[in-house]
Amino acid sequence: MKLLNAITLLSTATVALAEGLDTREAHEASLDARAATICGAGYKFNMAEPLPQGTDPKQRLATLYTYNGKEKGCAFLDNNVGKAQYMSVSVCDLYGKHCTKDAGTFGQYAGPIYIKNTACAPLVAKMGQTSKKLYIDYKTEYAWACE
Repeated sequence: MKLLNAITLLSTATVALAEGLDTREAHEASLDARAATICGAGYKFNMAEPLPQGTDPKQRLATLYTYNGKEKGCAFLDNNVGKAQYMSVSVCDLYGKHCTKDAGTFGQYAGPIYIKNTACAPLVAKMGQTSKKLYIDYKTEYAWACE
């Protein structure tokens, strides 16, 4: 399934470029296409955070993506290392009552995970050789709007 998602993403980006879109529009089309293949139809790009923070995006180890749509938020952690790693992505509502998580050893991405109330929802992304040997341990309350 994940291989099919990657193929769909690449073909959508190629079509966007072939249709004469500028680079920015093609990139946005690619990100929305990725949401459709990973989160499901109807999701729009919200944010991408290169991880670990402060790293040149060309040298990132992972990218945390968030999307909006269907009255829910969607998030996944993309593996940029090129080999299977322990990965975890989790989110809870502001009050910590409704949580969802995806964790394990993944070659492409952890997630998608969904949250109905995205306002100030704490989003956590982890990546490493194992769950005890992490090189990414990231938390944000600003993955979606925090009003």
